[in-house]
Amino acid sequence: MQRSGKTYRAASNDNSGMGTMLFFKHAGEALAESGYEDEAFYFEQVVDHLRDGGSLPQDRRSIEKVLGL
Repeated sequence: MQRSGKTYRAASNDNSGMGTMLFFKHAGEALAESGYEDEAFYFEQVVDHLRDGGSLPQDRRSIEKVLGL
């Protein structure tokens, strides 16, 4: 007889998750409401990228592409 293994739920490390997207969305809204329209634009770019199925890139070139620089 073999005993059953221990099971546990792995921590989520998905950087394109809903929590991350909501953070960027709300941060962009807060910036826009505070008069930082240019800064809010970049947060909106990230939200659009995540909604299109993208993830948060790690290399500088890809980050610049997401931000539209």
